[in-house]
Amino acid sequence: MSSPIIDKVVSEVFIEKALQNFYCTGGTCAGWERNVVDQPTAVNNIITNGAERIAAGIGVEVQKIDQKVARMIDHTLLKPDATPDEIRTLCSEARTYSFASVCVNPCYVKMCRDLLRGSVVKVCTVIGFPLGSTTTEVKRAEAEQAIQNGAQEIDMVINVGMLKQGEYDYVFNDINQVVLAGKRSRVLSKVIIETALLTDEEKIKACVLSKKAKADFVKTSTGFSKGGATAGDIALMRLVVGSDMGVKASGGVRTAEDARAMIASGADRIGASASVKIVSGGVGEGGY
Repeated sequence: MSSPIIDKVVSEVFIEKALQNFYCTGGTCAGWERNVVDQPTAVNNIITNGAERIAAGIGVEVQKIDQKVARMIDHTLLKPDATPDEIRTLCSEARTYSFASVCVNPCYVKMCRDLLRGSVVKVCTVIGFPLGSTTTEVKRAEAEQAIQNGAQEIDMVINVGMLKQGEYDYVFNDINQVVLAGKRSRVLSKVIIETALLTDEEKIKACVLSKKAKADFVKTSTGFSKGGATAGDIALMRLVVGSDMGVKASGGVRTAEDARAMIASGADRIGASASVKIVSGGVGEGGY
């Protein structure tokens, strides 16, 4: 059903976007609809604006470490064929480079909790991943179990179809139930809105609902859909949520330049699949 509050925010954001001309210079848009992978300058801009997290995966040997960027990274391994040995490598690298967290599938939360005990690295997991189409009750139960197993941060996927149909009460409750499960244990919650499947108007609505549901972050992508983070999406999401929430860019962040561009556009975290390569200035394989 339609919501006057959401409609009002959508209208205000589009007006703001037009007035401030955030995304175009000299008539040429610099990344509003282009993936950040193809926009290294945009990535540099993202970090400059104060992003706090980046998600990336298993990397390689490094020469120089950018500690500022490292502390913004969710070191991520979510592929379906990830093995326990690869998860151990992920945790070892996260300890070595002091990444913000490791982000893993729920079955590996206990292992990561044990491997990272005593370190500054947090354990993050995903809920309703990657489709977001499980029921709200299942998402909440999954979140509660993950928290019991040691998860300190939770990235949940919205029900994209319900959002696109205009079922805003459903989407709000779906997010809020997971957020409430987290807040009971002081666990940080991030809402994956899957920007590649949404119009700009739907992105705004998803951000408004996430903010209303008291989530801590909005996040661009699962990395399993048809596209990842763009500098334009990050800037739009930041414009909608303001300074009250974090913004996480995920999907397609392969290099240090990519990461910095996301941060400059307003990201607080980044999600990718080559964390070590990112902090060393190398080039990763892309993906989540």
